[in-house]
Amino acid sequence: MSQGYLVVLCTCPDRESAMRIADALLDRRQAACVNVLPGVVSVYEWEGARQHDEEVLAVIKTRADAFSAVEETVRTLHPYELPEIVAVSITKGFAPYLNWIDRSVPPT
Repeated sequence: MSQGYLVVLCTCPDRESAMRIADALLDRRQAACVNVLPGVVSVYEWEGARQHDEEVLAVIKTRADAFSAVEETVRTLHPYELPEIVAVSITKGFAPYLNWIDRSVPPT
């Protein structure tokens, strides 16, 4: 079993861009699974103005040692100037699921 796993959060402007990123991550074996969740409303300040945007959230499950590759793929394919790419460590998890992540995402 790997020494670390991550959930990487990435908001996207629409389902199409989230699916393009998800497919690329799986094709490149950088993620084991990507959940694409519609109906997210993001409220934030950008360039001096309050924004209220409907977005889609990509929830990416991967190994910690694959983060740099995940980040590069997202940065390359994401349409935003400043995409959200935030990783949260998985401190505990169902061992068979974590083993599946290991099998899906080879060590870098």
